[in-house]
Amino acid sequence: MLGKKVLIIIPAWNEEKSIADVVHEVQRELPTVDVLVVDDGSMDSTAEQGRRAGAHVLRLPYNLGVGGAMRLGYRYAEDHGYDIAIQIDADGQHDPRFVPQLVDALDHADLVIGARFAGTGDYTVRGPRRYAMRLLAIVLSRITGTRLSDTTSGFRAANRRVIEMFAHAYPVEYLGDTIETVVHTARSKFRVLQVPVAMRPRVAGTPSQSPLKATLYLTRAVAVLGLALIRRYPLPQEQVKQV
Repeated sequence: MLGKKVLIIIPAWNEEKSIADVVHEVQRELPTVDVLVVDDGSMDSTAEQGRRAGAHVLRLPYNLGVGGAMRLGYRYAEDHGYDIAIQIDADGQHDPRFVPQLVDALDHADLVIGARFAGTGDYTVRGPRRYAMRLLAIVLSRITGTRLSDTTSGFRAANRRVIEMFAHAYPVEYLGDTIETVVHTARSKFRVLQVPVAMRPRVAGTPSQSPLKATLYLTRAVAVLGLALIRRYPLPQEQVKQV
């Protein structure tokens, strides 16, 4: 990361119990990077806790979802001249010690995904979510021309060209921030790669694992993929002109 201006973007919604620990860990492991917390309309003290921990904090007036928070984060990165932007979740699952590996991979790609199912760690998914992830991996691997095993991972690194694209055209729909962004990146002639990472349990909160929610995830994932495949994406220079 030498010579690069790097921003860690942490989208957060009601993560007051974990956000300070996440910010402190990033600062400890990556002392040369800047940290931005995007408070996605939280009803708790997420923004205050992030600010006290030493992060820059932007607040959305109401909850837009990860996509809305990340679009604001990418606009901040573009406006402040960052060379690299890295998304890290606010629940503590993403280990910042893997960030240098994502950054190094940007020497050969424009968008790098930290993959949970690429041989590192023991993260597992079962049921409908597993089927959806396999389907997405197969289709998106063909679109990007490279093997992808974890297309819904939110642990990602983007270079300056992708920052500029996402700052003006980042999907806010459910799962659009993962599935559709990969399609958009590939169709904009940018290269996507993955690197293996290990994920950890959440620091706080309870993930949803019910059969009903898992089935809904499968349905929504397939729907988002279908829409992404038929949607027309403007080239990066066209996006800038539209803003």
